[in-house]
Amino acid sequence: MYRDTIDSVVLVAPEEGQGTGFVYDDSHVVTNAHVVGDADEADVRFSSGEWQTGRVVGRDRASDLAAIELDGRPEMATPLPLGDSEATVGQEVVVIGNPFGLGGTLTSGIVSGVNRSIPSPTGFPIPDAIQTDAAVNPGNSGGPMMSLDGEVLAVINSGGGDNIAFGISAALTTRVVPELIRTGGYDHSFIGAAFTPVTPEIAEGNDLDRPRGLAITAVLDDGPAADVLRASDDQTVVDGQTVPVGGDVLLAIDDRSLTTTEELGSYLALNTRPGDTVDLTLLRDDEETTIPFELGTQPDRA
Repeated sequence: MYRDTIDSVVLVAPEEGQGTGFVYDDSHVVTNAHVVGDADEADVRFSSGEWQTGRVVGRDRASDLAAIELDGRPEMATPLPLGDSEATVGQEVVVIGNPFGLGGTLTSGIVSGVNRSIPSPTGFPIPDAIQTDAAVNPGNSGGPMMSLDGEVLAVINSGGGDNIAFGISAALTTRVVPELIRTGGYDHSFIGAAFTPVTPEIAEGNDLDRPRGLAITAVLDDGPAADVLRASDDQTVVDGQTVPVGGDVLLAIDDRSLTTTEELGSYLALNTRPGDTVDLTLLRDDEETTIPFELGTQPDRA
């Protein structure tokens, strides 16, 4: 697998800093938005030692992805396929990149977790992320996390602590990158509310029959949910824990039951776009109700 793919993994060196990328199609390389920063250009070095200067044609801070256009690529640097099946916990993976400038470094591990939420440069979480215990260090950012079949499962985003590293899933990359190449940016769906899973303590504090769904703890005043969704307006203490009281509980989106905020984030990221109308099933005033809800556009708040 390493011999078959190393020629497609590149060093990405903008004016400041460096990272990793990989060949996406005949004329583009994918890397992290935080690797290219605000640069308009970045130097790209292939495993053969050949350098090219590429133009940053798109970046999305919310998913931490960027696309670099090249005038050409070495013949042996073929596009790496993005996986079209979900990664599974325990699956063996490898990471190829340039940690600390050490070109062509391979580390290995397993998928440690799926459907994680990880920080983005915008301050909102990146959903549907993949966790691995493969060694990842500065310089790996933007490189591929790959299956042993040679498919990219994720784009490395962060790592370096206690055998925990994360990547942006192939599913999200597949949605974002074509739009970056076509338009230079990507808009993400946004509800404009804060949620927390309903625990036994929250259920007891709100006189619910059982823990289920996501309690709405805040609603952005000028966001899509303003005057549509109700946030908790009080607090109480249950078994020594302070819990929110009042407000709606989000039970499902488009008939998909929700138990974690990660499930909600992944559904929005992988199945919707701003302007779409989704059905939100709420528990409001002890009764279930379903309302249509028009999604807004996630702001860049950082």
